[in-house]
Amino acid sequence: MTDSPGRVRGWASGLLRLTSLRLRLVVVFALVALTAAVSASGIAYWLNRDAVLTRTQNAALNDFRQSLADHVRALPMRPPCDQLRAAAEGMAENTTQRYQVVLVDRERDGGECAAPSDVDSFTMASVPRSLRTAVDERRPADEGDGLPYHLYWQRVTLDGEPFLVGGAKVIGGGPTGYMLKSLASERDDLNSLAWSLGIATALALVGSALLAQAAASTVLRPVQRLGDAARRLGEGKLDTRLRVSGTDELAELSRTFNAAAASLEKRVEELSGREEASRRFVADMSHELRTPLTAITAMTEVLEDEADNLDPMIEPAVRMVVTETRRLGDLVENLMEVTRFDAGTARLVLDDVDVADMVTACIDARAWLDAVELDAERGFVARLDPRRLDVILANLIGNALKHGGSPVRVSVRHDDAWLTIEVKDHGPGIPEEVLPHVFDRFYKASASRPRSEGSGLGLSIAVENAHIHGGSITAANASEGGAVFTLRLPVDAAPQEPDEHEQDHE
Repeated sequence: MTDSPGRVRGWASGLLRLTSLRLRLVVVFALVALTAAVSASGIAYWLNRDAVLTRTQNAALNDFRQSLADHVRALPMRPPCDQLRAAAEGMAENTTQRYQVVLVDRERDGGECAAPSDVDSFTMASVPRSLRTAVDERRPADEGDGLPYHLYWQRVTLDGEPFLVGGAKVIGGGPTGYMLKSLASERDDLNSLAWSLGIATALALVGSALLAQAAASTVLRPVQRLGDAARRLGEGKLDTRLRVSGTDELAELSRTFNAAAASLEKRVEELSGREEASRRFVADMSHELRTPLTAITAMTEVLEDEADNLDPMIEPAVRMVVTETRRLGDLVENLMEVTRFDAGTARLVLDDVDVADMVTACIDARAWLDAVELDAERGFVARLDPRRLDVILANLIGNALKHGGSPVRVSVRHDDAWLTIEVKDHGPGIPEEVLPHVFDRFYKASASRPRSEGSGLGLSIAVENAHIHGGSITAANASEGGAVFTLRLPVDAAPQEPDEHEQDHE
């Protein structure tokens, strides 16, 4: 029973190989060669068969006709049976064609005498009735060559052996003669010919298969090289090129591939340069904004502390400045984080984390304890980056509170390999057309609300932090209502070595 999966895989791989272009070419070549060989062999066999049988029967019939004329000439009219038998024996003995004879005539008393040359080999019982009828039939004088009787013949099988039976009536009165010649030697010769042609056909089939294999290799080798080059190109090796030789269609295809690869490499280099410039611009802009933003933040904190002492007319404006300044600060920090992810410089700083305590600390630091229900086993420790886990939890729980309302339920489950955290709200859920885009950067579910408290980067940053751990985040709607975000992280995230060519923009 243990070999069954292996046999199934073997059959499956065999079926896949049947669909290969190489095998199809070999099969087509073989079928064409088989058809041509069988056709040629069949034509050759039938031509040789017809020639052999025609030559044999013509020689036997001509000899029989001449021998019948010679021996009947010496017979009297209405000869007795013993003379007919002697004549029949003489015809059979004096011929090189090795046939047997039966002579039939009427005796003087009116009875019919059938005299065979060998009663054990040939009697009238062996003569087909249709042949007897044709031999005895008198033809009109104005028909054919004007002769009343003709020589007729027929091929028959007696006791499994092939024979030639011929018959003729002596013109001008006399006996009717029949001859029986064995065609066994001709059959054996034709069987030998058939075997020879069959062997030749088989050899032609094998030769065509070998030629097809060689032709397929010649044709498919450039195709395989093209496939390998396309695979390397898909893996990002944009400097991949094919060696071009010849002027046939495959060479032209290789030239086209090289031109397309060169164009793609140039285009990707341009796009990469633009992307790098864009990332650098965002990073530099974020750095440049940090210094004045720090000063503005300090001033807004002072204004916020003195808000109660300000003129009531300007107090709303001051509080708006404070709020927008904080929002701008969050946006700059988020842009910095996004830039690190895009540049590939974000790295994990792993530590042993008590997951339940981590979730509780995240909720408590943001004063969400009254709005969040936690279902988590205490004491479970995972090796993760605590700062990035806090960012993920803050974004997921904050998003649930903002769009779904309280209470938000956070459930923590785990096994030996994976940690699963579910964040479920009791809101209206996420529209189906929005679900595919909830993790897109700057995506707004409602076009009528392009401005909101968030930056539109929170969920995308959460996903990037999950990915850098080797995990994932999914969004769905619960059957009983509300949205559910599911975070899956490995219990022991693999540490990542920084790339010496990459630099953090902080």
